[in-house]
Amino acid sequence: MIIDGDVALRPAEIGQRVEGPTVADRRQDVLELATLRPGDFFGELALLDGAPHSATATAVEPVETLSLARVPFQQLLDQDRGLRMALLSGLAAELRRLTGHVEELHFLDLAGRLAMRLVRLARERDPQAVGEVRLDWPFTQSDLAAMIGGTRQSVNKLLSQLVEDGLLVIEHDTLVINDLAALTDRADR
Repeated sequence: MIIDGDVALRPAEIGQRVEGPTVADRRQDVLELATLRPGDFFGELALLDGAPHSATATAVEPVETLSLARVPFQQLLDQDRGLRMALLSGLAAELRRLTGHVEELHFLDLAGRLAMRLVRLARERDPQAVGEVRLDWPFTQSDLAAMIGGTRQSVNKLLSQLVEDGLLVIEHDTLVINDLAALTDRADR
């Protein structure tokens, strides 16, 4: 069990195990690369190449993890074509997601990155979503800032502007996107 704030792995650790689930470090001075959900895994790159982990993973709430050592992991990959294909598919999806993230950081201003992140969260919840989308909202403004490479204060101002423009409604634990297409257009400005 990893308790809130405990570190599951650090970049300097040599790739000897894979874990699941936890989330990326949410300190304000880091960029949050991913938020993992139950059933997700992390640390697989280090198992594939034996190099140190490339990021730090920190739990933000109590979670239970399982670990798999490198040798049994490699044996499973050798024996199970379906597992190999699932791993390759997952790695390809992660590479596409990270490539999109880099493009957003490079080509969009902070307001565009915020809008695009909200659109992406909506599409992760429901790929067919149109019109109004309601998202469970466990994130703080600091969390959101870490996701898009901004500060909490900047995100606060931008969220207020999106609410003022009628694109969002922020309820206690729900974020309502009033018009997903309009928010997508805002991201593309």
